[in-house]
Amino acid sequence: DGHSITVFQERDPANIQWGSVGADYVVESSGVFTTVDKASAHLKGGAKKVIISAPSADAPMFVVGVNLDAYDSKYTVISNASCTTNCLAPLAKVINDKFGIVEGLMSTIHATTATQKTVDGPSNKDWRGGRAVNGNIIPSSTGAAKAVGKVIPTLNGKLTGLAFRVPTNDVSVVDLVV
Repeated sequence: DGHSITVFQERDPANIQWGSVGADYVVESSGVFTTVDKASAHLKGGAKKVIISAPSADAPMFVVGVNLDAYDSKYTVISNASCTTNCLAPLAKVINDKFGIVEGLMSTIHATTATQKTVDGPSNKDWRGGRAVNGNIIPSSTGAAKAVGKVIPTLNGKLTGLAFRVPTNDVSVVDLVV
């Protein structure tokens, strides 16, 4: 169609010249640069804003329909949480606003991720993490319940959760029991 797409190949986001292609907003989805300090490297190349597509230890975190009204345009780096948090937080907000939540357990079915093994092997985290991703449903931990506490402070510490990693390319389903 005559449109070109510029592709960069850099290990250090500070070396990517976002300004040269007119990119004002950068979505940081590598899973590596998830803190404000690390994600801010994109700003050095000319980006005006960075959205981290994972939970962040220190970036302001927002979920559309939950706490987006707290967004301030002065933020240059924000987190859009995780796919599981984006699935869980709106549900938890509606239930909490209408009825209140004393405590809850969430379980999620989640697609495979890049950190999982393709063949059985050792895992630094736990035995289950060493199972081959393509032929197993693997119980795992999830930070989604904790992240909900960041976007809905009244639920901080009230939710816990577990994940099941399944051999599919794309899925995030949440079951919440309160």
